Amino acid sequence: MRKRLTINSLQKMKQERNAISVLTAYDYPSAKLAEEAGIDVILVGDSLGNVVLGYETTIPVTIDDIIYHTRAVARAAASTFIVADMPFMTYGASREATLTNAAKIMQQGGAQAVKLEGGAEIADDVKALVKAGIPVMGHIGLTPQSVHQLGGYKVQGKLDKDAQRLLDDALALEAAGAFSIVLELVTEPVAEAISQKLTIPTIGIGAGRGCDGQVLVYHDLLQYASPYFEKKFVKTYADIGTTIRGAIESYVNDVKTGQFPAEEHVFQPHTSSSTTSSLYGGAAGQPNSPEQGRSHEQKNGVPVK
Repeated sequence: MRKRLTINSLQKMKQERNAISVLTAYDYPSAKLAEEAGIDVILVGDSLGNVVLGYETTIPVTIDDIIYHTRAVARAAASTFIVADMPFMTYGASREATLTNAAKIMQQGGAQAVKLEGGAEIADDVKALVKAGIPVMGHIGLTPQSVHQLGGYKVQGKLDKDAQRLLDDALALEAAGAFSIVLELVTEPVAEAISQKLTIPTIGIGAGRGCDGQVLVYHDLLQYASPYFEKKFVKTYADIGTTIRGAIESYVNDVKTGQFPAEEHVFQPHTSSSTTSSLYGGAAGQPNSPEQGRSHEQKNGVPVK
């Protein structure tokens, strides 16, 4: 079993320019496969709302959803650093609620850190969490929980004023104690400039090649969806959706045509099995003769050998 990464080892990876690989996962088998493949960090993202629960946005995802899925991931990936998203409105409303909700995710879910969306406006919450001993990953740029406020899924940092705001947000999060920051849908030059300014690692998703690491959604990497919509910033490594659909179609056809189950999928009785004999009323599944039935003593109507 490999040694689990820590926030210190992630910091060292930035210093040594050892790119950090991050992948989302939401259940036991996905997390198990990700760990076996050598992923550095697993993010239990509120993206589960889109790719697992069928919501149009991440906003309906609850803290109970996150805890449930994080617990499954933690059981599977005991040697991988696990970060869990704090869902919409579970932080920022009050300091007490922020701390309570983060503690629930850590204690009940088994994550090693939490992730919050937002910049300077949540810096005080980040500072309070870190002071309480909870590692925090920041998230700026396109922040899906604010999709309605942003006016849709748009690339961030195109204008100089937006670029400066993103840099200010990143510096505020670093000053508050965040150990890493996700940069989502940020123009490559801006993301690279932010990565160079910060002493903590940046993790890009649609933010180009200048970040200290990359994160993708599990279902995007594998095209595990129907229909699957291609995204410019995603490289897919397998078309699992088509494979799964084809396999199920083959199963349906085999059932309809009587090809499944076949001889190798069924069980036959053992002639020497007294259990099978009793179940089928005689040896090798043949009914007992009246003489055989009377050959046993009976007690209260129950045959006794």
